[in-house]
Amino acid sequence: MLNKSLLIRFVLTILIIVQVIIFDTQPVQAAVDSYVKRYLDAEIPVGIKLNKQGELKNFSAEDLSEGKQTFAKNCLNCHVGGANLVNPSVSLSLEKLKGATPPRDDLNNLVAFLRDPMIYDGSSYTLFCRQITENWMSQQEVENIAAFILRAAQKAPYWGVENVR
Repeated sequence: MLNKSLLIRFVLTILIIVQVIIFDTQPVQAAVDSYVKRYLDAEIPVGIKLNKQGELKNFSAEDLSEGKQTFAKNCLNCHVGGANLVNPSVSLSLEKLKGATPPRDDLNNLVAFLRDPMIYDGSSYTLFCRQITENWMSQQEVENIAAFILRAAQKAPYWGVENVR
């Protein structure tokens, strides 16, 4: 009886290991979020402003979808729809991102902000946004969040709009 039980456990363990190997080693294709397709107009790679010189970096629909998903997990409590529940007068609209010190309307500056968040006028650290350290998220993950925010600020209806009724 004991041998039969051990044999069943052994076979089940082997089946689980085989399943994990088969499914975990297959390349995963990121799903494209319907919001990204519909509202961010990103079925083909889109150029996001990289720096103040106006250079662009391309992001695919998959990159923006990953950025949206990461934003939803980590930022949505305070920034639903590009709003700012902590400071309602400073949304994530393109206009407000441009008006920050330093401006946060390009990828490099927005990533710098996410890595080391400061209040809107840049005079001190904010206590409300979590610092995204390199140990927490890779550079690509943070760039995907920033690209999602910037593309939403450019294209999404009502993104960052204040006083919408």
